[in-house]
Amino acid sequence: MTEAAVERRLAALGLTLPALTRTPPGARLPFAFVRVHGDRAYVSGHGPTREDGTLAEPRGKVGAEVSLEQGYEAARLTALGMLASLKHELGDLDRIAGWLRVFGMVNSAPGFASQPAVINGFSDLILDVFGPDCGRHARSAVGMAELPFGIPVEIEAEVLIR
Repeated sequence: MTEAAVERRLAALGLTLPALTRTPPGARLPFAFVRVHGDRAYVSGHGPTREDGTLAEPRGKVGAEVSLEQGYEAARLTALGMLASLKHELGDLDRIAGWLRVFGMVNSAPGFASQPAVINGFSDLILDVFGPDCGRHARSAVGMAELPFGIPVEIEAEVLIR
């Protein structure tokens, strides 16, 4: 059995997938992180996670407690956590035939208007790993007054699978 192409690309970029997202103590999340229906995988909102699957720091609002650069990195960590969830559900990341839609939410301080630059952290990683054809996606990047558990970004997606 050969190593999957997406996993080889992750390794070549020096990236590793974290453990599956661990629910914060006291929280109840009664939904699937990934729901497969036909040739689509719908990915629930993910936040930035550490290697052990716990929520990453820093937390807070981008433009206040969290810098734009830290928000960008949080979006990259979110992409890796989402890939871990997809691998768990699909068994093989090479089943992803295309990234269709990404919805990025940024926990924004009043007056912060660089949400697209934050969510670029997610998009840049997906494009680096999957290339310009498979990784190309439609996207929204919006500011939110609050996000769960004080996370700086939350991102959901829809992917085409084979």
